[in-house]
Amino acid sequence: MQRATIQRKIILDTLKTFVTHPSAETLYAEICKNHPAISKATVYRNLRQLAESGEIAQIAAVDGSARYDGRTETHYHCNCKKCGSIFDAEIVTPIDDVNNLVQKKYGFRVSRHDMIFIGLCKTCCGSKTGTAV
Repeated sequence: MQRATIQRKIILDTLKTFVTHPSAETLYAEICKNHPAISKATVYRNLRQLAESGEIAQIAAVDGSARYDGRTETHYHCNCKKCGSIFDAEIVTPIDDVNNLVQKKYGFRVSRHDMIFIGLCKTCCGSKTGTAV
């Protein structure tokens, strides 16, 4: 467990205000609006430490960038391959059985799993249902 600092609290609190999953750069820009003394290096270092400790999730976007999520309970994401947006896929029941299937087949004890649906968001595909191609 990392020591709690004012900067870490500001970073974590700011991240949790996002509905989307920001990059470190986007998060830093938001933090600077109210806390200009916090350096970019502090934001990047704390994001890395928070992700390593499991206090936040780091998501690998389809474009190869890292995005961050303040929600740590099992949930899934949608990533638009055109505009790059990432948002939560609100599936009522996480697919917990997949952990058991992997353990049975490979003898691998799963502590967590990630799932990202890649396609086109409603805006990019120009429809109400978001049907991707």
